[in-house]
Amino acid sequence: MRVLLVEDEPDLASAIARALTDAGFAVDIAADGEEGVFYATEIDYDAVVLDILLPVRDGWEVVRTLRAAGRILPVIMLTARDAVEDRVRGLNLGADDYLTKPFAIEELVARLRALGRRAASHPAPELIAGDVRLDMAMRRVYQGGREVELTGREYSILEILARSRGAIVSRTEIAQHLYPDDADILSNTIDVHVASLRRKLGGALIQTRRGLGYLIEG
Repeated sequence: MRVLLVEDEPDLASAIARALTDAGFAVDIAADGEEGVFYATEIDYDAVVLDILLPVRDGWEVVRTLRAAGRILPVIMLTARDAVEDRVRGLNLGADDYLTKPFAIEELVARLRALGRRAASHPAPELIAGDVRLDMAMRRVYQGGREVELTGREYSILEILARSRGAIVSRTEIAQHLYPDDADILSNTIDVHVASLRRKLGGALIQTRRGLGYLIEG
């Protein structure tokens, strides 16, 4: 998943982004509400993690603007406020979920993944692709009754292809969901990960469409 984090406290933003990256997310950071609106309307994110007390535009204004612009991506709001009326206000404006600071990063990760499954119309906690089963809650993969050990990047690529099974997914589309804009990645990085997946899962699962990308047939 590619996530936009809108947080104006640099140390907190760095800590959250680092933890989310370690959990397999690609993370971009916006330091104020205006920048957050720009990123969220110009880039195809899977979710937004949005602080409320932001400079220029507060979180409430950001989520209101995104919904008015027709952006339906999932939004989790973060705030030090724990009053019921604040939570209700955010949800009424179009937020999908709410976390009160301080929070456990494991809970944020779990909520992001749950929202991602819901947004992709896959409410069940698993995906099936051929003889491969993805346990999305635990980020584990099974084939023929045995667990297959994958790296975080390999799992993320397999999930992207499994969600889009029957359709070709370009290398650029995969990279956009795995890496932030400023990431310096080699041109063959995606190919290397796919080659590793084929070694572990067999060469027939993921097919190449030369010049177009990869697909798992439906």
